[in-house]
Amino acid sequence: MDEPAILLTNDDGIDATGFRVLYEALETVGEVTAVAPRSDQSAVGRALSHSVSVEDHELGHVLDGTPADCVIAGLSALEPETDLVVAGCNQGANLGEYVLGRSGTVSAAVEAAFFEVPAMAVSLYVPVDEYVTADVDIEPASFGAAAEATTYLAEHAFGAGVFDQAEYLNVNAPVAAKSSGQMAVTRPSHVYRMGASREGATVELEDEIWELMASGDIPDPAGTDRRAVVEGRVSVSPLTAPHTTEHHEALDALAETYPGAD
Repeated sequence: MDEPAILLTNDDGIDATGFRVLYEALETVGEVTAVAPRSDQSAVGRALSHSVSVEDHELGHVLDGTPADCVIAGLSALEPETDLVVAGCNQGANLGEYVLGRSGTVSAAVEAAFFEVPAMAVSLYVPVDEYVTADVDIEPASFGAAAEATTYLAEHAFGAGVFDQAEYLNVNAPVAAKSSGQMAVTRPSHVYRMGASREGATVELEDEIWELMASGDIPDPAGTDRRAVVEGRVSVSPLTAPHTTEHHEALDALAETYPGAD
């Protein structure tokens, strides 16, 4: 494939810095058309709307909807000849199994997979402490490693047969200042550190992982997405659309002995 037709979306909104950086970077690879939300739609997962308004935009199309809305509208009605969907670059990492279903960025890639269109979700890991973003300026240059990895994969993944096995790639890159310049093929971490504490009528939900990542003291083993990013490498996890099934003999036996069975 010489110049793929690329549909670019995100969940931070069409005016987000990371979106503009990826748009300009991907223009060196193929024909890029934006189909993106008008406003921030972070952490909406695969939420859908019954109908969405669409307007022409200098980069393509802008929708009053979610990332999943954008992909469905884009692949069905606006840009049906798309070869590759790219979602991002999200300001904030999408690492670990438990995060993937919440992420609007990743959900856009998942939606594309159901259309059988290859996709990439691209996110930027910004070091944080317990309360606020660390002293890292989120300027266009900070997305450098993410943009470089995305264009590399968009240019070479088809010819290498990557999408013959993976339906989408979850790409997470460190900010440019923390990048080692290396790429690692990873799996999403199984480690789950969500918790909650109650004080009176309020329950605070907490994710311990972010604080651990800031200190570098993470519980994730080698080969996982979080480990790679904390060590300064671009993490690429080859994934398939969720809720795929395998044959389970034990469940077959339960179904056969169900009381209502003949």
